[in-house]
Amino acid sequence: MFLSSLVIIVILYTAFVLWWSYSSGERAGYVQKFSKKGFVFKTWEGELAMVSMPGTMPEKFVFSVRDDSTAARINASLGRRVVLVYDQHIGVPTTWFGETEYFVRELRVIEPANAPLMQ
Repeated sequence: MFLSSLVIIVILYTAFVLWWSYSSGERAGYVQKFSKKGFVFKTWEGELAMVSMPGTMPEKFVFSVRDDSTAARINASLGRRVVLVYDQHIGVPTTWFGETEYFVRELRVIEPANAPLMQ
């Protein structure tokens, strides 16, 4: 009885923190690493290099993607400047649903593929 109650509580807690978003926002930059990982549930994990000014060191934003259609759009936009729209889910008890607490749900390309590179 105690064990089944504990399992139900953990399941409800996990469902709640995956549903409830602590924060949401947008980050702009270049996706520099993106791969599908996971032992039980496969998720897409990536890094966004955010450059504030040319010539400065980029800041890395690590993120997870659970939706395959969003992951396909990110893969198609590699090498272009993009905006990632994300939700932050803190307190997820396992990495089965993503290795980070930032889950990308939308992507916007802000630099076309034929744009000239900065000199």
